[in-house]
Amino acid sequence: MAEVIRMPKMSDTMSEGTIARWSKKVGDVIKSGDILAEVETDKATMDMESYQEGTLLYIGVQEGEAVAVDAIMAIVGTSGEDYQALLGGQLSVVSHQLSVNSEKPIAQEPLTTQTPLNSPSGLGASVKATAITMPKMSDTMTEGTLVSWLKKVGDVVKSGDIIAEVETDKATMELENYEDGTLLYIGVEVGQAVPVDAIIAIVGEAGADYKALLGGQLSVASEQLSDVNNQSTLVSEAVTSPNHSITQNSDGRLKASPLAKVLAKEKGIDLATLTGSGEGGRIVKKDVDGGVVASPQVAFIAQKAEVKIEQPKAAQSVSNSAAPISATDYTEIPVSQMRKTIARRLSESLFTAPHFYLTMEITMDKAAELRTTLNAVATTKISFNDFVVKASALALKQHPAVNSSWLGDKIRINHVINIGVAVAVEDGLLVPVVRNADQKTLSVIGAEVKDYAAKAKDKKLQPKDWEGNTFSISNLGMFGIDEFTAIINSPDACILAVGGIKQTAAFREDGSVYPTSVMKVTLSCDHRAVDGAAGAAFLQTLKKYLENPLTMLI
Repeated sequence: MAEVIRMPKMSDTMSEGTIARWSKKVGDVIKSGDILAEVETDKATMDMESYQEGTLLYIGVQEGEAVAVDAIMAIVGTSGEDYQALLGGQLSVVSHQLSVNSEKPIAQEPLTTQTPLNSPSGLGASVKATAITMPKMSDTMTEGTLVSWLKKVGDVVKSGDIIAEVETDKATMELENYEDGTLLYIGVEVGQAVPVDAIIAIVGEAGADYKALLGGQLSVASEQLSDVNNQSTLVSEAVTSPNHSITQNSDGRLKASPLAKVLAKEKGIDLATLTGSGEGGRIVKKDVDGGVVASPQVAFIAQKAEVKIEQPKAAQSVSNSAAPISATDYTEIPVSQMRKTIARRLSESLFTAPHFYLTMEITMDKAAELRTTLNAVATTKISFNDFVVKASALALKQHPAVNSSWLGDKIRINHVINIGVAVAVEDGLLVPVVRNADQKTLSVIGAEVKDYAAKAKDKKLQPKDWEGNTFSISNLGMFGIDEFTAIINSPDACILAVGGIKQTAAFREDGSVYPTSVMKVTLSCDHRAVDGAAGAAFLQTLKKYLENPLTMLI
């Protein structure tokens, strides 16, 4: 079945992208992971990856042309398949000129994900309305969870208004509206997950018959979503007691940033007791930091609104007289979007890529001495991990086969060295990217990694921060781990697992013993792209840099 390919949102400020170059042409067979085009955003020129497999049936944007985020760029399906219905009946005669061998297909006017109700697709209404769909907010996002609706049915909304907060696999982000009109319909409840490109709301002229836009699939449940105040106050009602009234804004909603909500829940602080210092009275992080901890009863009820505790079932007699499992014996925590994506991506990597592992021991005495010297004058403290990032980048420059990606029918040797540094957060693991690490000093690398770690913990990382890695590093040495193996962070071909530095005894040629500091590293390799000899050569060069760190400063 044919599928549309839309312009992804590649940065937090991106509203449109320009096609710098098409890497495929109509008629080409493409696979998941193939690079379809190079897209110029407001931040950089980036590769756009395909997540579909099939034949490229249609290209609707010419090279050099700008297209809005979520607009249709191309269609992939089965060779010869009729895809005109996906374009809403707007496929003109000119599109028939897009032959299989066309190098520069003629562009058609793209359709955005907000499709007019009175378009010539057969919906036929005279009143304009627009479907708002779940946008793809990161390269790995397949669905998003509605954290809160900031508007309710009947509200007048403008282009640029924030209408909802959406939890993706990476962070909680604000969903911006791109149409002026009245919010006619909300089809997703708070806490509900919805696939990318699914309709979540409709904006249009007041009184428009939006049901036609839903294809007759408006259920009784969706009708009940007309009053979104019931959703936005779900937890608020749970924590309200006779002596604890919640103060709301004039629109019936308690305004707070996603981070403030998370921090308040962790600290047991009732948001209704705080005064917001943000725009429009919005509660932000600093308001929570200075807030008053709620009573234990309120904190407990608020926690129960988020975590479902299994209720005990009726006791059953058992032959071995074993005590039945009680609800107090376990707690079930809903899986976040981030954790779902981590599980899916790591499973795909481990069970698709044939991993093999190379471990090497590195003496860190000279690195420790140089670190002490540099930190005496550096404005940003340099960590051992910064040494590893820098040494890895320089080693990758000498061994480009390790700085590669497996793309199915080809191996990509990356000419830039962008190192992903794994950062542990409450919901899982994020991998922000130090770009062009081979060209940066130790202090610059250290400052970037610290900034990324702070953003990750505050859930402020943006897609541009975690995309584009060509090699990854995971360091558990600070947790007392001596040695471990890591799962490859696709599409990278390798990841370096770094253990802790520990003192051990070493022997001189004369047999005398002296203390030394050693660190074990393990390189996980995708055997489809990297052979054992290439991985071993990389580790030898890495060892040379770390055991003689002054060579990294030349």
